[in-house]
Amino acid sequence: MGAALRRIQLGSALSAFGLGFTVPYLYVYVAQVRDLGAGTAGVVLAVFAMAALAVLPFTGRAIDRRGPLPVLVVAAGAAAVGAGALGVADSVVTAVLSAAVLGAGTAVMQPALATMLVWCSSTSTRTRAFAMQFFLQNLGLGIGGLVGGQLVDVDSPSSFTLLFLIEAAMFVVLGVVAATVRMPRAPSIPDAVPTDGVAPKAGMRVLLSHRAMVQLCVLGFVIFFACYGQFESGLAAYGTEAAGIEPSTLGLALAANTAVIVAAQFVVLRLVERRRRSRVIAGVGLIWAFAWIVAGYAGLGHGSQTMATAAMISTYALFGLGEAMLSPTVAPLVADLAPESMVGQYNSAFALVKQLALAVGPAVGGPMGASLHGPYIVTFVLFSLGITVLALKLGRRLTPVQDKPSLVAVPSRVVAVSMPEGEAAAAAAAVR
Repeated sequence: MGAALRRIQLGSALSAFGLGFTVPYLYVYVAQVRDLGAGTAGVVLAVFAMAALAVLPFTGRAIDRRGPLPVLVVAAGAAAVGAGALGVADSVVTAVLSAAVLGAGTAVMQPALATMLVWCSSTSTRTRAFAMQFFLQNLGLGIGGLVGGQLVDVDSPSSFTLLFLIEAAMFVVLGVVAATVRMPRAPSIPDAVPTDGVAPKAGMRVLLSHRAMVQLCVLGFVIFFACYGQFESGLAAYGTEAAGIEPSTLGLALAANTAVIVAAQFVVLRLVERRRRSRVIAGVGLIWAFAWIVAGYAGLGHGSQTMATAAMISTYALFGLGEAMLSPTVAPLVADLAPESMVGQYNSAFALVKQLALAVGPAVGGPMGASLHGPYIVTFVLFSLGITVLALKLGRRLTPVQDKPSLVAVPSRVVAVSMPEGEAAAAAAAVR
């Protein structure tokens, strides 16, 4: 990586480290520590998603007009203010408003960071850049959660205030680090043009007329709905209700998920970076379908409690393997599909799809996972297989380089050779 990429990755990792301090404890903080009740805690969590849905439609155009750097600095500043305010919020109004500012700031940071990675990488290096970002963000979240767990005290609101202030400080560090990055004048995406003959103009109409991007957004919705949207809602409810595992075991399962991502990311990267992206994503669908079958055994197999617990932990680990395969494929593909004038809008549109899936996923999966155990497993096995089908269909709309960016770096097989003059003349005559 160049100096600019290193700084972007550092800032991204530190912001994830800050988020790790508070994300696992937000519900407890609002409901119990501030004694605002479970209803208010639910509203605060919902506001995060609603704030993201409110700002993301306008984020892409701002990134493309102003550049990703100033947008990221403003978003980091807003997130820092929201985190600091939430740390001292002691009423429903202040908690909700602080959560809205924090949610909006963190939502805008995602496409801004993604666009900066695009601008500072090339087609041949973009896969590794996004894989490194995903690795560092998960590592930061995991370490932040572990450190934060040692500092929190439910009987001491000041300990939670400290966590939110640390989170705010990390966002400030992200803004400062990003401000030192010397960005190129234009993104390096010479092959990133629509495959459907669409002119590279700005506007949502252009994006919606780009069939490959629309298909990728549909695929992305299914991916986030069937995996991330179930982690802390439907799958957690299913594990405790159907499989009968202890709530503390869910923490071990999430730790296994993160451990697989951290341990396998670069091993997986070496295996997938020279393969077609569409087929890698299709493989993730098959892995996740198997993961849901394993979860079905945990809750419906009537085995021992130990086997059910091991099966649920294995389910989360298999999801982590799939996530490690998606990080170097899906996000770089969004960038490679985008016209140069719309990189920010494409990244923001995909981030909006992700937020929609994360909002719908718990609403659908939560009740099903808690009460409709068999239909829940069957539904998400089918959704996972749907990922495979959609990925293979998407592959037919991609150019060879978009589907397999390693082709850019493949040297020509025609090499210059030195021959005696007589042999060279004979060879020339043979060609004629």
